This record gives sequence, C-alpha cells and structure tokens, in this order.
Amino acid sequence: MRPGLTWRACLGLTCVSLIVGGCMRHAKTPAASSGVDTVHYAHLAHHIEVPEGTDTNDPLYSTPQPISLTSLETQSYVEMSLEEAMQHALANSKVMKDLGATVLRAPDTARSVNDPSLVETDGRYGIEAALSAFDAQFTTNASVEHNNRALNNVFFGGGTRLLRQDFSVWQTQLSKTSATGTQFAVKNYTQYDANNAPGNAFPSAFTTWMDMEVKHPLLQGAGTRFNRIAGPNAVPGFVYGVVIARINTDVALADFEIGVRNFISDVENAYWDLYFAYRDLDAKVAARNAALETWRTIEALGPRKGGEAQKEAQAREQYYRFQEDAQNALSGKLMDGTRNVNGSSGGTFRGTGGVFVAERRLRLLIGLPISDGSLIRPCDEPLRARIEYNWDCSLMEALTRRAELRRQKWQIKKREAELEANKNFLLPQLNLSGRYRWRGFGNDLFPNGGSGQFNNAVGDLVTGDFQEWQTGVELTFPIGFRRAYAAVRHAELQLARERQLLFEQERYIVYDLSNSISEVERAYTVVETNFNRRNAAAEQLAAVKAAFEAENATLDTLLDAQRRQSDADTAFYRSLVEYQLAIKNVQLEKGTLLDYNDISLNEGPWPDKAYEDAADREAHRGLPEAQPLPWTHGPIVSEGNMIPSTSHYQVSVPAEAEESHSSEESSPSSE
Repeated sequence: MRPGLTWRACLGLTCVSLIVGGCMRHAKTPAASSGVDTVHYAHLAHHIEVPEGTDTNDPLYSTPQPISLTSLETQSYVEMSLEEAMQHALANSKVMKDLGATVLRAPDTARSVNDPSLVETDGRYGIEAALSAFDAQFTTNASVEHNNRALNNVFFGGGTRLLRQDFSVWQTQLSKTSATGTQFAVKNYTQYDANNAPGNAFPSAFTTWMDMEVKHPLLQGAGTRFNRIAGPNAVPGFVYGVVIARINTDVALADFEIGVRNFISDVENAYWDLYFAYRDLDAKVAARNAALETWRTIEALGPRKGGEAQKEAQAREQYYRFQEDAQNALSGKLMDGTRNVNGSSGGTFRGTGGVFVAERRLRLLIGLPISDGSLIRPCDEPLRARIEYNWDCSLMEALTRRAELRRQKWQIKKREAELEANKNFLLPQLNLSGRYRWRGFGNDLFPNGGSGQFNNAVGDLVTGDFQEWQTGVELTFPIGFRRAYAAVRHAELQLARERQLLFEQERYIVYDLSNSISEVERAYTVVETNFNRRNAAAEQLAAVKAAFEAENATLDTLLDAQRRQSDADTAFYRSLVEYQLAIKNVQLEKGTLLDYNDISLNEGPWPDKAYEDAADREAHRGLPEAQPLPWTHGPIVSEGNMIPSTSHYQVSVPAEAEESHSSEESSPSSE
C-alpha cells in the first residue's frame, strides 16, 4: 500500500469519527446526562414582561369616575345634533370602531384610515413594488486572487510548469426590463493578469470590453399587456403586475368605504339609542311621579274609606315598580344596543340600555372621553313625515352603488386578468438575443503618456479595432406544460367562483333592500297607530283619574291606566326611532348612506414638493404616440368615476301626525 493512500485513509476515518461523535453528543439531553437543574430556565420561560413605552401620562389614565346611580349629582348636559356627532366621529377616529369590540378581539381585522395606503405601499404586492420590476438595476463586483501552482502541462502554463499569477476582475452592469418584456443590458468587464508565463508580451496586462446585450421574448412573456398584468418575473399561478396591484388598491378603497359606511351607521344607531333612552326615561319618570301622587293620596286618607291598608300597599307597590323602571332607564343594563348586522345590515332597533350606558356607548364611537362629568343629550328629533320610495330607482341604485358589489366586480376583473396572464404560460419560451462587444487590450489600463499599440486598454477600446457580435434564438418549454395547465384551470375556477359570488351578493342585496323598504312602510304605520294609542291612553287616564276622585272608579282601574299611559309613551317613541332607523337602513342598502349624510371620501393633500415634481414631469412629457398593434394596449378594467347618486322618494306629512313637536321636526337635507 502506498504511503499517500494510507495517509488519506487515516484522515478520512478521523473525519468520520468526529462527525459521528458530534452527532451522538448532540443527541443527548444535557439535563438528563449532567443533572442540571432547569427550574431557573422554566421560571424565565413563563415570566410575563411588560413592553417598554407605556405612557402613564396619557389622558386616559386620568379618566373621571363614571356617572352612576350611587354617585348621581347635578349634571351638566351637552346638547348634540346628529351632524355634530358624526363630525366628532370622523375627526376623532383613525380606527373605525364598532360595538362588537373588534379592536380588542381581532385588532388585525379592524378598519383604519391607513388601510388603503398600507395596500398601495406594500413592499411586496403594492403598486410601487410592481413598478419596481421595471427599474434599472446597477450591479458591480470585483475580485482579486493570487495563484501559485504546479502544472502538469506546459501548454496550459504558457510555457512554464510553475505558474505564479496575480489576477483580478472588475465587472459592472446596468440592466433594465422594458414593458414589452425586452431585457437590455450594458456591461463592462476589466481583467488584470500578471504571471510568469514566458510567452507573454507584457509581464502584466489589462483586458477590458463593453457588451451591449438585448433579449426579446417572442412568445411567452411578450407584449406590454402581459407584463402589465403579470410582471416580468411572473411564474404560472403567481402573477402580480401593475394592473393586479392597482386592482388590489381599488379593492382596499372599497373595503375602506364599507368600513366608513358601517361606522357611520353605528354612530347613528347609537345616537338614536340615546334619544330613545331619554324619552323612555321621561315616560318612566312621569309614571313614577303619577304613582307617587296616587300613593300619597291614598295614604292621606288613613283609616277612612279608600285608604285601606291593601289599597295603600297596592299603590306603594306600583310606585316602587315604576321606581325600578326609572332607575333602569336612567342607568341601563349592559346589553347589546342597536348595531350593524343584528337582524338587518344597518341594525335592527333594540332599545336596550339606559341613559348612562347609551351615552357611554355613543362617546366610545365618536371618540370623546368616556366620562367627563357631563351628559350628552340629543337635540335632533326623529323624522315624522311619510316617505315613499320609488322601487325601480332604489333597486337600480342598490345594484350599481353598493360598495360590496363594486369590490366584487374588481375581484372579477382581477381573476379575468390572472386567467389571461396564465394562458400566456401555455406558450413556449422563444427568445431572440443579440450582443455587440468592443474589446481593448494594453499594458496599462489608462493612458500613461506612452505610445504604440496596446499601450493602454482603454485607448485600445475606443479605437474600435476589435469588435464582436453575436445573435441567436433560444427555445425552451416543459414537456406537457403541466404547471401551466394547472394554473389556467385554477384561474378559471377562481373566476367562476367570483362570478357566482357576485350573483349571490346581488340577490342578497335585493333581499335586504326589499326588507328595508317594507320596514319603512311598517314602521310608519306603527307610528300612526302608536300616536293614536298614546292619545287614547292619555284620555283614558284623565277620565279614570276624574272618576277615581269622584269615587266612581276603583284603584285597580287607575293604576292600570297609569301603566297603559307609560307603555303607550314608550311604544310611541320606540316606533319613531324604528322609523328613523328604517329610513337610514334604506340609504345603507342603496349604497347612498354617505351621500345621505353629506359625507365624501377624498384623498388628503400631498406635500408641495409632490405637486412641483408632477408639474415638472408633465412639462417634459411628449405627445402620446399611436400604438398600431392591438396587443400592446393595456387591459381595460375600469369604467371611470362613479356618478353621484340622486335619491328617489316622495315625502308627505299626514294631518294626524302633527302635534306640538312639529316645529322641531327635521328632515334630512339630502332628501
């Protein structure tokens, strides 16, 4: 056996033993082998820490104690209209709050004013990220090496068997991909070679050359349409060009509009919940005061007729019943109020919660301090005029202006574009390439005052004595196109699904619109009924009270009349709020709720420098050039700006609905 072979074998066995030994050591458990106590590490692993940056000087830390029944004092009231409440809500809300505590339960799903900007500026899938695929790329690198080797063949050593060489390379490249998919590149290579080969003309020499390359796709990846949809780096199943990025931004804008609309709907729900809480409290207080007066009247009779103990106890029980109702109407119970999607898209009136709970709920939504020692009191009155909607116009508005449908139509446009781009991958890659090169060679890299041929490489390069060119065609395709066919089929299924979803969404919107318009008719009819019921209950109470004072009516009849009066007052104001919310819900179902409240979504002002840059670029932009080839045009995915809505309904005020509050009635300005 040769010594060299034995040495190599020993080295190999040593390496194998080290690897195996290392694996065995890593396979052991340190705690099991050494008996290390892990209690300390377990304590650290289960230790909960507080993140840095907690600001205890935040005004929230000094929020006053909430108003309650036990701490009730003389309160100051803040009269607030619905318009003012919405102004506060929009001015104080960077996050679209709701009454379901989404910001606590699932903060990632909460809507905020930054959502459209987050989508557009996404460094992976945003518009600028998609455009960056067409940005020019600059690359440079340099390497230096020293070689000292013995060669078996003199030919490869340039005449020597012991080659000593200093060698360095510097490469610089500027490349760009155009909208048609064509790749352009300008490259420079500079080499320095100093070696001891006896056949060299110079002990050291520089070689430099400039390459101008172009590579143009003829089938797969060709054309501005494909590159705008898919981008130059697309693969089957993953296309993310400028068009797709722009559609995603439009989807984000639709989502943002939906978030603002739902937020405004919840603000109005909370406002009318608070209005009803005050009216319900008024009814309960009036009934309690009437019961107290009756109790005192019977108690004053003493042992005489009509002042018997059972009658006094009965009147006292009625008083305390109304006292409980008044206390609950003032403070409220922690129950769900009226909010979106609790029976209807815009919210079905619940009428739960008293003044304090409903007031804190409104403060939460509009961004005011939860407690500041004062109480908000609505100063607007519900609409009492009869409204009749034109069904055909309302249906047309709902199917054209609902943000959910617009969002879904953008999704369909996106799937159509993805399908078109994925079909392009069924074509083979057929690329036409070309290269033109200028070479230079010399003893030095730059001119040094000498003369003669090959004095310096840069001077030799600019003479153009050494020029080369190359052109060629490259064809590549996978046998069977399995991935491309799978991507096309997947895109077709996604498109079919989005179209089916659009159809079902339209049906659901027609269903919701039908319910909301029918609810308007029902609510107004009930308003008229409860108005008449309220008048009848008031007349009954007055008559029974007079009869009771004349000893022609029993106590049971009087107490029952008081309860009926209280129930009739509450039912009347409940029906008024239901009618107001029904009108609001029709606007929501038609997609015109923001217009109805005179709210528009606009982009904020840009910095002054942005306007200056835009004007400068517009001034240097040339006239548009005609594109004779139809496949070079970008895909049409938008029909332009939306036409402002025009509400279509009639308003009439029946005579029986007029009463003392008619001077305070208000109608929406947009109606």
